[in-house]
Amino acid sequence: MQLDYNPDDIDVKISELLVATSDAADPELPAAVREVLNLIRTKLSMDVAFVSEITDGRRIFKAVDSATGFTPQLEAGMSGPVEESWCQRVVEGRLPEVMRDAAPYVTAGQAPDPGFPIGTHLSTPVRLADGSVYGTLCCFSRGVKEKTDIDLLRRTANLLAGRLAPGATHA
Repeated sequence: MQLDYNPDDIDVKISELLVATSDAADPELPAAVREVLNLIRTKLSMDVAFVSEITDGRRIFKAVDSATGFTPQLEAGMSGPVEESWCQRVVEGRLPEVMRDAAPYVTAGQAPDPGFPIGTHLSTPVRLADGSVYGTLCCFSRGVKEKTDIDLLRRTANLLAGRLAPGATHA
């Protein structure tokens, strides 16, 4: 039996960056996460990819990768009330993981207006081994994208969760 192994495959690259770089769980995000976000954002033709942490009533951007020239500038460390975030709504099931066109959700009041247009939005929870939610892995574009790959985000979120310290207290 021959294994179908392509070292250029995005899943292989993400695994190598998140799993092969260390044997132990880290209390914080691995340094390679920004590179992983860039791979995801580029592969999916999105404008922004990020990992957020949900803790103490806040949604905090832990790592962000944006297309050159994207404004407003989103940066690691920025935060806001969790109840005003799309992330919390996805975790709770009030918004779907895949929104090919997010504008109707904003217009209907189901998603807060971010102050700039969002076309396609993908988001999935990052669940720790104990079942608690660390935060979310998300990406979005200003334009509407026909092709999306939420499974790529889910696989990456699972790998990322395995790198975070077990027993962390989160939402």
